[in-house]
Amino acid sequence: MTMLTEPQKQTLRTWLQQGLSLAEIQKRLAGELGVHLTYLELKLAVSELDVLPKDREPSVAPELPKTLAADARAPAPTPQKGKGTSPKEPAPAAPPRPAPGQVSVTVDQLSRPGTLASGQVQFSDGKKAQWYFDEMGRLGVVPPEPGYRPPAGDIPAFQAALDRELSRLGL
Repeated sequence: MTMLTEPQKQTLRTWLQQGLSLAEIQKRLAGELGVHLTYLELKLAVSELDVLPKDREPSVAPELPKTLAADARAPAPTPQKGKGTSPKEPAPAAPPRPAPGQVSVTVDQLSRPGTLASGQVQFSDGKKAQWYFDEMGRLGVVPPEPGYRPPAGDIPAFQAALDRELSRLGL
């Protein structure tokens, strides 16, 4: 590897052992050592060092409010067979109305064009928004009106409810 000097390689090894991500290392190389590498060049440099990056400690998930924790432990309702349903096709579900202070999530039967999955979320303040996972797997939310921000406590509740609903549907 000719793009880094031996002291720079040693610094790179140290940063990898400290658990820094490649993006953080790339910034530090430019800021502290004046070495500007593309992400691909940095990946190649790291691969030539024969040093495996140290895994970061997993972050502790925030504790869910008691109502959400109870919902997470509750078994998912089993679909009941009835007229007009087939085992391959889930029965359409009416969007549940959340209780005050709660969030509800529904999943579209047919995803919006250009998305992997989409649906609606109703926040605790009664406002509805559209959510989607784009083709890169990134979550996006289309607010009901420009500048709308859901209540702060609704964001983790939305993520937990979305995870539960997608898991229940096998997505």
